[in-house]
Amino acid sequence: MPTAYGVLVTPDAVAELAHLRRARDLIDRDYASPLDVPAMAEVAAMSPAHFSRRFRDVYGETPYSYLMTRRIERAQELLRNGSTVTDACMAVGATSLGSFSSKFTEITGTTPSAYRALDHRHLEVVPPCIVKEQLRPRRERSAAPR
Repeated sequence: MPTAYGVLVTPDAVAELAHLRRARDLIDRDYASPLDVPAMAEVAAMSPAHFSRRFRDVYGETPYSYLMTRRIERAQELLRNGSTVTDACMAVGATSLGSFSSKFTEITGTTPSAYRALDHRHLEVVPPCIVKEQLRPRRERSAAPR
């Protein structure tokens, strides 16, 4: 039986990871759509509770947290390219400007308006794939017990 990092990898475990990846791909692709945990869990062929637990175990954050991080990541790109805060908010699927601004500030450490006002011209010479990786919002894993 194959192992990864000293852990037994069963066919069921591989299948579960494939299902979780499908849900993560859904979030990456349809981040601007109204997505909720039951819809994501359905794509992963799991119950919402089991899906949420396994997603967090595998990816280090809850499905909702991952979705919000992707939305903020996309909003950063829009703001760097001159979009207004309101337009960026709506384009990434946020329904409330206040909630969007709060989440943006929580994740990036700066308000959307302040981020938009920054001089991003130095990024024009950097390949987009590098900009995306370097500016991707990072959440710290919680050290709290589960």
